[in-house]
Amino acid sequence: MSAKANRQARELLLKEYRGVLSTHSKSMPGYPFGSVVPYCLDDQGRPLILISRIAQHTHNLQRDPKCSMLVGEREAEDIQAVGRVTVMAEAQKLSDQAAIDAAAQRYYRYFPESESYHSAHDFDFWTLLPVRYRYIGGFGAIHWLDDIALPNPFAGGAEIGMVEHMNQDHGKAIAHYVELAGLPQSEPAALVGIDSEGMHLRIGQSLHWLAFPEPCNTPTQVRQALVQLAHAEKWPTAEASEA
Repeated sequence: MSAKANRQARELLLKEYRGVLSTHSKSMPGYPFGSVVPYCLDDQGRPLILISRIAQHTHNLQRDPKCSMLVGEREAEDIQAVGRVTVMAEAQKLSDQAAIDAAAQRYYRYFPESESYHSAHDFDFWTLLPVRYRYIGGFGAIHWLDDIALPNPFAGGAEIGMVEHMNQDHGKAIAHYVELAGLPQSEPAALVGIDSEGMHLRIGQSLHWLAFPEPCNTPTQVRQALVQLAHAEKWPTAEASEA
């Protein structure tokens, strides 16, 4: 299967942060039930969601964990001509406290408002364990993909250290990344995550993923990429880096 299609589908999941979760309806057997959910990817590159115990989709998953999540490019003028990916998965509620703590630490960085309602209400973290992916990259670009998830080599202490260091000591560099990428500059940006292929920024209520010039697998490579981008005059595209 095309490595390019794998990368494009994964990048779509990395940069969108919201999707339509479809579950098997408990109250209307035989009918799919769709609901909008925010998500980020966990340390293994799988969608991580935080959902209420009283929500209909939670009741559905408790009865049948088979589900799918559709993610499409935001603000598309022609939704038939842009990328979208359907993750067919088995949903798994996190029960191990260490796993819950790690998920919370990651999810709160992306969605800080979730910390208050998670602690005050009955919400649980669930991971969508992918079974297969259906990726459409535009007209005629249709693929079934078996495994596109890429574990994050920095998940945990390394990622937290890099994020905190950049936010505390390199605000000007982050502002430069925002300007280079043409992102909104109405509010200061904060770095919330780093994976091997790019960085995640939060600006107000919006999340944005920016690709590195090339994949990074060590903290040293990440540092070199961030320094390079801090001195760049334009954001390098994936096509340019592959040329």
